[in-house]
Parts: sequence; C-alpha cells; structure tokens
Amino acid sequence: MTEVDLLVIGSGAGGLSAAVTAAHLGQKVLVTEKDAQFGGTTAWSGGWMWIPRNPLARAAGIEEPLEEPLAYLQEELGAQFDEARARAFLAQGPHMVEFFQRETQLQFIDGNLIPDFHGNTPHAATGGRSICAAPFDGRRLGVRVQDLKPPLPETTLWGMGIASGAELRHFFNAMAKPASFWYVTKLVLRHWCDLLLHRRGMRLVNGNALVAALAASALGKGVDIRTRSPAQRLIMKGGRVVGAVLHTPQGELEVRARCGVVLACGGFPHDPARKQALLPHAFTGEEHWSAASRGNTGDGLRLGEAAGGVVGADMAQCAALAPVSLVPRADGSVAHFPHLIERAKPGLIAVTARGQRFVNEADSYHDFLQGLLRATPAGEAVQGWLVCDHAFMRRYGLGAVKPAPMPVGAMLANGYLQHGDTLAELAQRCGIEADALQATVQRYNALALAGRDTDFAKGETPYNRIQGDAAYAQERGWPNPCMAPLVQGPFYAVRIVPGSLGTFAGLQVNAHAQVLNAAGRPIAGLYAGGNDMRSVMGGHYPAGGITLGPAMTFGFIAAHHAAGKNL
Repeated sequence: MTEVDLLVIGSGAGGLSAAVTAAHLGQKVLVTEKDAQFGGTTAWSGGWMWIPRNPLARAAGIEEPLEEPLAYLQEELGAQFDEARARAFLAQGPHMVEFFQRETQLQFIDGNLIPDFHGNTPHAATGGRSICAAPFDGRRLGVRVQDLKPPLPETTLWGMGIASGAELRHFFNAMAKPASFWYVTKLVLRHWCDLLLHRRGMRLVNGNALVAALAASALGKGVDIRTRSPAQRLIMKGGRVVGAVLHTPQGELEVRARCGVVLACGGFPHDPARKQALLPHAFTGEEHWSAASRGNTGDGLRLGEAAGGVVGADMAQCAALAPVSLVPRADGSVAHFPHLIERAKPGLIAVTARGQRFVNEADSYHDFLQGLLRATPAGEAVQGWLVCDHAFMRRYGLGAVKPAPMPVGAMLANGYLQHGDTLAELAQRCGIEADALQATVQRYNALALAGRDTDFAKGETPYNRIQGDAAYAQERGWPNPCMAPLVQGPFYAVRIVPGSLGTFAGLQVNAHAQVLNAAGRPIAGLYAGGNDMRSVMGGHYPAGGITLGPAMTFGFIAAHHAAGKNL
C-alpha cells in the first residue's frame, strides 16, 4: 500500500495542474496514467487556453471587468449557463496563470490578437482572452522526456511540432519568401539533430510544451508520475473517497489518499457505449471518430458513477465537435486527423455528396461539424468533402497532406487524397454529384471575386478573418482573406466524417470541482477535472481554448480545496 495526500488519475492538463498546485502547497502527490506515456489529449492539442483578464493581456494594456466575459458566456450558453462555476472560472483563471508563471517552469505566450469564435454575439472580444504554453526545451525533462506522449504524427513534419501563428505562416511561405525558407530550414535542421541525439524532437510547442512544462514542474516538486497504471476502482470509507486501487506493471497497488482523489481521465471520446447514448449521430457508438487520445475511454466517468457521482448530459452538445479525416497508416492503423487550420484559407470549399456547400468553412470546427450534421438527411451516413485546387494544395496542403515541396503520391496511392484533372473527374472519384459540384464552384468563384459570401457570410467575423490569409489574398487581389476562386487543376478532395477534440458531458461538480451525488451534495474526497468534469460551457464552444482554460483553472481550484486552502 502507498499513502499520499492527493491521488490524481490522468495526466493531461487538468490532472497535472492539480498535481503541481497540490505539490506546491506541500502535499505528497501521485499521478497515475493508464497509457504508456503521459500527456493524454493535451499533448496532441494546440495548447491554447481561454483565460479572460489574464496577466499577459493586462500587461499589454487590455483591461476588462469580469462582467464582460461573464456576459459573453451568459449570451452564448443560454439555458446551460452555470453562474457559480462561470464566476469561479473567470475569477481564478488569472490567479492560476500568475501562479504557474511565478512558481513553475510553465510560461506562456499571449493570444492578444485572437478573437472569440462568435464575433456577432454581444460582449465578444477581438483579443486578450487567450494564452498558450510557451515553447519548452524537452531536455529539461531529463530521461522522463521519453515518457512524454509525442504530438500526433499527422499534424507534424517528420515529428516536429509547428506552432500556430507566425511560425505556421513561415511554413506556408517557405517556397515563396527567402526569409521564411531560412526560418523553416533552421527549425528542420535542429529537429533532425534532436532525432539523432535524442530519438525525438526537443523543441516542444503547443500542447506538447504545456504537458512537458507541467510534468517538469511536477517532477521538480516531488510528484510521482506513473504510467501503465490504470485505476481499477475507488476506495470508499464512511461515504468518503479515500483512495483507489491501481493495476500497475508490478501488480495491484492500493493507494490511500488523505485529502482526496482527482479524476482527470479525459472523458469518453473512445467509449462506444457512452457515445451511442449521448451522441445522436453515433447510432451504434462507432460513427464518431474522435481525434482525442485513444486511451480516453470513459474510465473516470465510470469510477465517479460507482462512487455515487452523476454524469451531466443536459448539454447543447455532449462533445467538442470537429470534422476529421481518416488517414491510413503504413502499419494498417488509421489516424483521425482534425481539420482545424486549412478550412478558412482562401481557395477551399466544403460540400456534401450532393455537391452543395452547407456551411461557412471558416467558422470554428465545432460550428462547422454542426452544419454538416444539419445538412445530412436522416438515415444517411454523415460525411462531406473538402475540395480545393492545385494552387491551394501546394501552398497549404489539405488535411494530413503537406504543402509543397512535400510529395502527395503516397496519399493518392492509399486513397486518402482524391484528385481529378477536372471537377467532373474529381466528383466521379469521390461519389459527388458532378453537375452540382461544378455549379457550386462556379457560384463560389463569382462570390470570391466579389469578396462577399452571400450564402454563408464567410470572412465576415474577426475570427474568420484571422484564420484566413489576408497577406496572400491581398497579393493576389482577392478582397476576402478567406475566399479565392478554385480554377487551377488538378483538383483535390479529402473526405471528412464526424469527430471531436474531446467530450463535454462529464461528472456534475460544484465551483470547487467536487463531484456531486444525485442529491446535488459533494462526495467527500472526490474531485473531477478536465473532460471528466461536466464542461462549464454547457456543450457550447464560444472560443478557442475553452477546454484547456477551465481544465487548468479547476485543477488549480481543486488542489486548493483538497488541501483546505482558501483562494
């Protein structure tokens, strides 16, 4: 038997935030992870956190009262608005950032130019509410860097993560601008050196940097992080959760936790039974291809329910929806690639099998997939196609297909990427109605040249425009940063299906992240974090980073409450 103060089950941002905070408060902490490497879905993510009124925004002179983002959430969430938890999140988020900046190895970069998703909603901001983990040197993890889950390979270049924003723009411009070519060349050469010396990249960015910095901080504060050790059951005594039984490589281990247990196992994106019950489009539980970590199979929800917790599913959506494409791998497995970046770039449209557009392609991934679900007739498989021309392909790539100078032959050969010298030929290969596709492209091209999408308002919100490519559009004389005509064959397409970045439905909790029973009372000693906690956003997606921001903040809150410390 092992005794600790706090047991954290799961090693994504929510769990590690709680672990680092608790260790700083003087507690003995054990983090247990079922997978062979720690990091969960966070390690694959973009690493962005929605934290209004954060210190980086304030340092840049962006000031707003708490009531502004609170009013935005109230407008966005409607009936799902939980004022007590929303206030706790907005009040403690800035303190969480200050703590990690001051006391840990985790540092941040600002997102002061990143708008909220829905610019037409009252109280939406055009910037100042987002932060991201700063790049992190993996060598600071020592030998434990090999236990860090690497980024999803299909989102990298030879395993090298690429940061969003200015760095990504350099990669898009690498074949056109000498400065960008040199910038990219230096990063690639450094990465190849890391592969030779360390067998993996050491310049970590995005969610990989977030996990690495949290893990390095946790280890530096004496936290025990164990992998390949799933929790089998919670231990209860007198109505209180007092520990858990783990299945470790050495056998069964009983862990007693004096102050509490935090469930942070990543929700249920790969639990067929729960998906069938909560996702209407997943009729059998299999018609949903999440881009989340494959180890996230609902363990935390089942553990919480066994202790008397209740999964809250009264939500606008029970998952953080996103379009994904299915990428065949050489080993016979299939990757689930999330389409987050290229949809807003000029020169791409999304169509159904009927050859018709159905959504503003530049809207958020969550809104995009909701559009596809609405456009799919009852009883039909939910699928669509992202279509572009040759010029778009060579500049931006498409899904898992990289832009020039990377070859596309392998993706054509395995069927992931379809192409045709004409739109009619492309349509025939994809099973799209050819006449309708040609008519759709003809109409779209006219709209692009005019600069206004009268069908779906593409490019008309701040979020749309920042996701586009204003500089390139201006060079080409296109008035809308998200729109360009599709004219240069061959034409390409990738099939998209419903997926997610994670799940929203989770254990009901209060403002301290304590798990609640069916009567609405806290279960002593039990907390939920990350996607095991019912999302404070109620199944809505008002801005980028609304998963990791609350995960980090409520991990911070839970650790203080478990330690008996006031915030």
